[in-house]
Amino acid sequence: MGNGYDPSAEGAKMSYRHEMSYGDYLGLDKLLVAQAPLSEAHDEMLFIIQHQTSELWMRLIIHELEAARIQLVEGHSQAFKMITRVARIFEQLNNAWDVLRTMTPSDYSTFRDDLGASSGFQSHQYRQVEYLLGNRNKAMLKVHEHRPEHYEILANELKQPTIYHVALRLLEKDLGICFDESIYQLDDPHESDDAVIKAWAQIYGNPDEHWMLYELAEKLVDLEDYFRRWRFNHVTTVERVIGFRRGTGGTSGVKYLRKMLEVELFPELWHMRGGL
Repeated sequence: MGNGYDPSAEGAKMSYRHEMSYGDYLGLDKLLVAQAPLSEAHDEMLFIIQHQTSELWMRLIIHELEAARIQLVEGHSQAFKMITRVARIFEQLNNAWDVLRTMTPSDYSTFRDDLGASSGFQSHQYRQVEYLLGNRNKAMLKVHEHRPEHYEILANELKQPTIYHVALRLLEKDLGICFDESIYQLDDPHESDDAVIKAWAQIYGNPDEHWMLYELAEKLVDLEDYFRRWRFNHVTTVERVIGFRRGTGGTSGVKYLRKMLEVELFPELWHMRGGL
């Protein structure tokens, strides 16, 4: 038997003294020291990494949704791939709750006080994702006033159409109709509209004739489906770990999260199904 496999024998580069390495490219020196537990509790590392990785995934969600919005405005179906990718990212985020649920209430209590008032409720990236998708509550901007750079990003997002607004403009163009401009409010959550329900029903009634809009609609439904599952698992995870205690950020905790389950991002795409 030899002393083990030697990749250099097959031409693999083994010295990176003067070359960019894997760790250099990914900036791992910075990334892997970004975990700074404030307690001696074993499970605080899990808690930190869970939320840091979620923020990294949300950064990619924003990257994909902003690009998809541009592609849709320009009429390109490449947006479908980006929307599909976002749905799969939410599937990843959903699976991550299974890891966090290995932490018991007793485990969490060993470091909860060290969190102070910090809470996922304050994530500016999550709020940007919500704003991109259409759940626009301008009152939530106040949470981000202490970070002007984050506040500006969110305030600017409220000046742009949501990805669903862009889809509705394509729907108008495809069917040769015009919706009331009130459905395009930029700084309020979108509410279901009967005319939009009727228009989507036309698309689903003849998908072959309106294939691009039909596919777009199904991609959006798929995205919201995964998003809803993620929110639901968030609620059950929080309830399992802290019960009905108030959240560290001052919200009502599980009660607040349950209210979020009622939010519909693309309501007409769900409401029109019963009438087909």
